[in-house]
Amino acid sequence: MISKDTLIFRGQRNLMVECLRKDGITNADVLNAIAKVPRHLFVPKGFEMNAYENRPLSIGAGQTISQPFTVALQTELLQIRKFDKVLEIGTGSGYQAAILSEMRAEVYTVERIRDLYLNAKKLLETCNYTAYCFWGDGFDGRERFAPFRKILITAAIPEYPQKLLTQLAVGGRLVAPVGAGDRQTMTIVDRISETEFKQTTLETPFKFVPMLTGTVR
Repeated sequence: MISKDTLIFRGQRNLMVECLRKDGITNADVLNAIAKVPRHLFVPKGFEMNAYENRPLSIGAGQTISQPFTVALQTELLQIRKFDKVLEIGTGSGYQAAILSEMRAEVYTVERIRDLYLNAKKLLETCNYTAYCFWGDGFDGRERFAPFRKILITAAIPEYPQKLLTQLAVGGRLVAPVGAGDRQTMTIVDRISETEFKQTTLETPFKFVPMLTGTVR
């Protein structure tokens, strides 16, 4: 599917998947998707050989592509099923959207920085991953396409944006890093009914760039 993929990169991906498995990622669909998506295409030029290291990398504009373990964990926590309608807040490089697309989810992804949005949209199309990409304020979500079965926030939030909670389907799940400052906890919100939500928080701390309002040209 990807002409720029190589045996070396595929070997590095397989090693990365084994490391993720040892670190506690157990969902076979998540691991299979990560084994297929060429992460080296989603990092800046010159950093391709670092793409399969378990660390975040800068993608410009003060943003990063999350380390593979974080991507795997958030995806696993979402409990993706085929054809789930998923809203991603923070497209970034497009790598997370590619993982979700590889898992056959119906992906809607929002990015506030126009250059990142344009680059990710083009790259996803080039790689034949299906995702509906939007340039806009992530705090607004995408009400026109709601409700979403799953919502993933890939930037740190001090509290849940109310607009996003209202766009989550009953029986749906939202996953986000929550907390002020430079440390957050990964948090799951399950919508039990129209008015009832259940929150679960993991103990392991994470560090994400903050989720900001507005758009950037």
